[in-house]
Amino acid sequence: ALLLGLPGSAHSGYGTLTGQGNGQGGREHGQKADQLPGYRKITDPAARKHVAAVWGVRPEDLPGPGLPAVEMLASLGRPGGVRCLFVHGSNVAVSAPDANAVIAGLRRLDFLVVADFFMSETAAEADLVLPVLQWAEEEGTMTNLEGRVLRRRAAIEPPAGARSELWIMAELARRLEAPSEFSTDPRTVFSELARASAGGPADYSGISYELLEGGTEAYWPFPAGSTGTRRLFKDGFAHPDGRARLVAVTPAAPGEELHTHGTLTLVTGRLLEHYQSGTQTRRVAELAASQPRLALQLHPVTAHRLGVSAGDAVEVSNDRGSAIGIADLTPGIRPDTLFLPFHFPGDQSANRLTAAAADPISGMPEFKTSAVTVRVLEKAGAP
Repeated sequence: ALLLGLPGSAHSGYGTLTGQGNGQGGREHGQKADQLPGYRKITDPAARKHVAAVWGVRPEDLPGPGLPAVEMLASLGRPGGVRCLFVHGSNVAVSAPDANAVIAGLRRLDFLVVADFFMSETAAEADLVLPVLQWAEEEGTMTNLEGRVLRRRAAIEPPAGARSELWIMAELARRLEAPSEFSTDPRTVFSELARASAGGPADYSGISYELLEGGTEAYWPFPAGSTGTRRLFKDGFAHPDGRARLVAVTPAAPGEELHTHGTLTLVTGRLLEHYQSGTQTRRVAELAASQPRLALQLHPVTAHRLGVSAGDAVEVSNDRGSAIGIADLTPGIRPDTLFLPFHFPGDQSANRLTAAAADPISGMPEFKTSAVTVRVLEKAGAP
């Protein structure tokens, strides 16, 4: 897109297609270990001063950058590592790489709290589970692929006893005698976000609930007094000369050697019927009926070489763990590659096999390059 000069033009360019519905909006709120609201760097003294003033604390009281997720999970319960963990709606026992090691880490913790609206596999390991509202039960906003901020309204009444995560944060702050006031009102919190993001790359300072409820299409950056930014990069990029920068990338070898001693490359990914770790979709009868359990996709040539037939129960394994699934033969995959979806728990967990090796820049783990072997456990149709 950049080489063709497409960004900034209608019906072209690119989009940040995240793995969650409000992944982009969450990042803009500062839900990253190295950022503050508005896409501000947590190490920037000016950004720290601005946000601290909004929150009513001293800049030096703000924490520094946190650990990338893979490093944090590796430190669970270890000397100098994380001793207590508060998980909000994440099912790391299924979704994180090297899942067996992650579960062992969760069990080493002094105290584990999980806030979720289903009893996930991670919640099952917790000392305390806090039932919270799900998306259709609470008010708020979300930011979509095009950078448009959307007003989201509650559609149904929550069950008795479920609390909003804003309530949980406010109550925790009260009990810890935190210096700032934590509101339980989404409208008030959004107003705080607007102030905290003012002047940052993702500036929300000109957006309000009133603006959104009036039908305005609000695209960030939307500084106070402006009409927002309908199309990013229309007038240039954030460099002195207004031009973009192309960064040369040298491919790095995988964290482990592949295609040795009869191993195949395991690639993990998604199915149409399931979402993330499957905590929600595995509970929907129609979706579960369509994709009820783990299926291993492999090429017919590979299957013939391994003595695998369609429908066989197979075990995929390496030195980190194993997963059991049903063989699904397809010519749409490379003969040296296998595919497993990561939506299933327990002995069907694909992430028992993935490594915790991560990219040195982004911190993202190598979900797509794990060396594995396959063996037949039971032939299809066997008594």
